[in-house]
Amino acid sequence: MIHDTSGIRRGMVHVLETGFEAMSGENPNGSPSIRGYNIVNGELREASDGGTFESRNPAWLVDCLGEFPQSTKQDVRDALHAAGDAFPGWAATPAPTRGQIIGNMGRLLMKHKDDIVRVETREIGKTLKESAGSVQEAIDTCLFFQSEGRRLYGQTVNSELPDKELFTYRRPLGVCGIINACNFPAAVPFWKMIPAIMCGNTCVWKSPQDAPLLSFMLTRIMHEAGLPNGVINLVHGRGSGAGQYLVDAVDEGLVNKISFTGSTPVGKMIGETCGRNLVSCSLELGGKNPLVVMPSANLDNAVEGAYWAGFGTAGQRCTSLGNLILHEEIYDEFMSKFMSKVESTRIGDSMRNDDVLYGPMLSEKYAKDFVTTLGICEMDGATKLWGEGIITEDNKPANFLGDASEGTYMWPHVYAEVTEDMRCFHEEIFGPVVTVVKASGFDHALHLANASPYGLSSACYTNDRLEAYRFKTGIKAGMTGINNSTTGAEAHLPFGGVKGSGNGTRESGIWVIESYSYWHAVNDELSGKLQLAQMDVDEIRIEKAEADYSALA
Repeated sequence: MIHDTSGIRRGMVHVLETGFEAMSGENPNGSPSIRGYNIVNGELREASDGGTFESRNPAWLVDCLGEFPQSTKQDVRDALHAAGDAFPGWAATPAPTRGQIIGNMGRLLMKHKDDIVRVETREIGKTLKESAGSVQEAIDTCLFFQSEGRRLYGQTVNSELPDKELFTYRRPLGVCGIINACNFPAAVPFWKMIPAIMCGNTCVWKSPQDAPLLSFMLTRIMHEAGLPNGVINLVHGRGSGAGQYLVDAVDEGLVNKISFTGSTPVGKMIGETCGRNLVSCSLELGGKNPLVVMPSANLDNAVEGAYWAGFGTAGQRCTSLGNLILHEEIYDEFMSKFMSKVESTRIGDSMRNDDVLYGPMLSEKYAKDFVTTLGICEMDGATKLWGEGIITEDNKPANFLGDASEGTYMWPHVYAEVTEDMRCFHEEIFGPVVTVVKASGFDHALHLANASPYGLSSACYTNDRLEAYRFKTGIKAGMTGINNSTTGAEAHLPFGGVKGSGNGTRESGIWVIESYSYWHAVNDELSGKLQLAQMDVDEIRIEKAEADYSALA
């Protein structure tokens, strides 16, 4: 059912000024507080079969944020057709104009930042400070790419033939399918869609199932910024439903690009589908990110970095610390300091408690998956130093704040005596857990850092400059921190991994433009005759050479 055939900008100013504040408030009675919709060609639509699902606050499960469409295959196809219809007009829009609209988005995000932050925290349980960082990353992305609209440069190339000009231009790919996880529901989709539309593409965005309200909110802001209808279309639903329908549409020729952030197995499936259709895909996948600590390091600084990397966002970042690799000389001292912090971790709902390190798991599904994969450590025989699984009223750490029965909270976990032959050394465990490995020296530590099948992020704490150099040149990862944690990204720095962490594409900065455009080479013949490169050029060289020789005589 279509609810707003005149386009979603009608009445939008009132929604932005009053509605977002209502969205960010709690709803303790359990009924949906917001009715959300798909947004297709600027229209608010329900699922074609009327199917819906609810979004609930993982810190307070009785708090239902809203009810959203469980999109059907037809809904996704409608969105793709809308994007396809909008593509010619948007691609023909001058790039500086596209950049100006993107700049408008950034300014609207700044204006409504506080409300957006509260919605993100309420919907996925991140702390208010972390949500603010995610939203700021979206703002930074808009402001960066606003100016890139005036720098979507091609090149003028000298021809080897006379009276001919050669040029290169960046051209958009077409319709882009956007699929992202819910742990960074503001930053990551903007990493994808902002450069995509800046290059002249149109998008169909499958929102994360656990963050549909925030996605709905952000899409409405994009339209209020002046984005034409059909340029960005939003569909809600499960990954196995709407997400799969979007990927399947590659086989139907309806999608020219897929950009996906999520698990490596799903990423491989998407890569296979795109590969057989010669369609470009950007895959930002999992990680088992190593952090190495050497004897020359400032141990207090290293402890802070490892602690944050392991347990910030309840360990639910693709860049979260996986294997903590400690040189045997500093192992005991480091672990004493590290465990002291782990045991004092403050956990709770940051909307009701101050100074918590992390809140609940992103959703009940993420909690269940974490408990299941955590069992790998136990089966491998790793030594558990801390952690008791799910936090309950009868099983909670001393610094847990609130009523554990209200949400989906986890203990922080630390497993020691992990070795390279253990499954838990190699597999990503998405949640608050760190596996600790002992290294006999730098070469051994670097070997261990490279030994997992992933290659997303990495870090090394050392004050030996040669060790720092050898680490950053020897590590097989897309990103490396020296005396910094494995986490953190900036809007103007490339983000992405190698090996099992991605297919070499990058998010953010000028490098991402390569993922959403292709090079178009043009030769402009001005001579009025056919000139053949590599063939006629030899004759020209011979004539020139003969002329030069005669002059010398």
